[in-house]
Amino acid sequence: MLSLINDILDLSKIEAGRMDLTMTDVSIKLLFESSFRMVKEMAQKKNIRISFEADERAQNVRGDSRRLLQMLVNLLSNAVKFTPVGGKAGVNVVAYPELNEIQFAVWDTGIGISEEDMQRLFQPFVQLDSSLSREYAGTGLGLMLVMQMARMHGGNVGVQSKLNAGSRFTISLPWSQAEQDSAAGEKTEETESNLLPGKSRAGNILLVEDTESVTMLLDDYLQARGHRLSIARDGLHGLSMAKTECFDLILLDIQMPGMDGFEVVKNLRADKTLRDVPVIALTALAMPGDRERCLAAGMTDYIGKPVRLKELARMIERYLEK
Repeated sequence: MLSLINDILDLSKIEAGRMDLTMTDVSIKLLFESSFRMVKEMAQKKNIRISFEADERAQNVRGDSRRLLQMLVNLLSNAVKFTPVGGKAGVNVVAYPELNEIQFAVWDTGIGISEEDMQRLFQPFVQLDSSLSREYAGTGLGLMLVMQMARMHGGNVGVQSKLNAGSRFTISLPWSQAEQDSAAGEKTEETESNLLPGKSRAGNILLVEDTESVTMLLDDYLQARGHRLSIARDGLHGLSMAKTECFDLILLDIQMPGMDGFEVVKNLRADKTLRDVPVIALTALAMPGDRERCLAAGMTDYIGKPVRLKELARMIERYLEK
């Protein structure tokens, strides 16, 4: 349900012209590594090997790092989802200087798509076969989002597929050899800062979150910034860890089964040894008054999902310095 809500909100922003892109030079290698981490566990469960090949000329791409990552993760997730156990998937990146274009091809050896179903692929809330909706979970919004975001970057999405023989989705984006050469002359850390900005003062942080993709993303990101991260998968476990170990800051999901974030923070603030520990709410709540409700419940601050990593990093740094 959370994934569906986030997809609908993103589509609504695009259609209303309210989704802004922050264009920077993004490391292609780092982009793949970040997307791979988010589908790694799903691929391992099905024993699917994911490969990566990139044109030597293609080191960086101009785009919004968050949206580029969202597009790749969406296509890779589908590749893994629709590929049988023991299959293969991968990402191939090829630059075409003569066309001023770069292509990201996400391929798999999965169930494929019939010719008659091709034209229905990028329609929202459409799964191509009733049997698929029973066997494979999904909303049908993912490909629509990929298409819209690619177009916002001045590009497009194409597909090649054969029933029972796999699929190949290709994101084509504007790309300049001259800009590539210029970006290559800059320091590596400056290029990589789009996805993994510089380190702040290290802190001992507790993450209370039940969504695997979120814990994987924040675990990699925050540890790369020098923080120590401990993870609790539910509210009760998080409360127990907070009372037995000294944390500088707590990241707390609001919507969890059993003990939710509001109940957790109520218990934290009732403990005199924990009442002053900064607690940042991580939540998909987006209705008027939700921020105020979180703060009134005892949260120190609030950040919405999908989490903006740079914004979260700045927020954490601010509270660690106090």
